[in-house]
Order: sequence, then C-alpha cells, then structure tokens
Amino acid sequence: MVKQESFQIATRGRGTYEISGEVEAVVRASAVRTGTCHVFVHHTSASLILCENADPTVRSDLETFLSGLVPDGDRRFRHTLEGPDDMAAHVRAILTNMDLTVPVTEGAMALGTWQGIYLWEHRTRPHRRRVTVTVTGE
Repeated sequence: MVKQESFQIATRGRGTYEISGEVEAVVRASAVRTGTCHVFVHHTSASLILCENADPTVRSDLETFLSGLVPDGDRRFRHTLEGPDDMAAHVRAILTNMDLTVPVTEGAMALGTWQGIYLWEHRTRPHRRRVTVTVTGE
C-alpha cells in the first residue's frame, strides 16, 4: 500500500518549523500499519531535520553553529542573485538534506521520545515551502 500527500508550510524566514503533526496526519490517513514514511521538501534553500523537540535552544544552537560554518555574504560565493543569503541557503540545505525517512510501526511514526520533524528555512525572507510525504507498507 502507498499513500502520498503534499502540504505547504508558510515560513517567516530563517528558522525551524515543526511539521511532525502534518506528517503524522498523513501516516495515520494511509492505513499503513508497518512500513516507512519518506518526507521530501521541494526546494534547494530549505531542508528537513529530525531533531530534539523538547528544548528549543537545541535548534537555536544548531542555527548558531550553521551560521558560523556557512555565513551569509561569504566572499567565496558567486551565486548571489537573490541576496547575500542565497548561496549560503543552498549550502546549508545540502549539508542538512532535503529528505528523511522514518519507520512506521503500529500505524504511527516510530519517533523517539524527544524527536520531532522540522522544516529548516535557510532564507532570511518568508517563503511557502512544499513538502511531500510518501507512506509505504502494509
């Protein structure tokens, strides 16, 4: 059995946005009891992460780390068509991935106690991001 649905997330700019509930709704609607859930973001300047969901400082620390690793306006970047955060956003997305897979057990995502699924917006301006969830199993 396979179920696929897409939804959109409106971001306010750079930061993390929990989408666990939206993904879980697709899993539950799929009627799959045992299988996998694949989540994909259709953009090259946003990514998906599986992260701590209890303490938001974990995500702010990740942002601090990544901004030091890949700063906006880095002089090495030539691709700046949409501003100083343009190429930095692409590098950040590649480093953190545009997809992830979670097991489905007993009709629900088998996440750990403190795990959540987040869309990580790497651009400083607001965007509408499309996410596709594919649930496969029996």
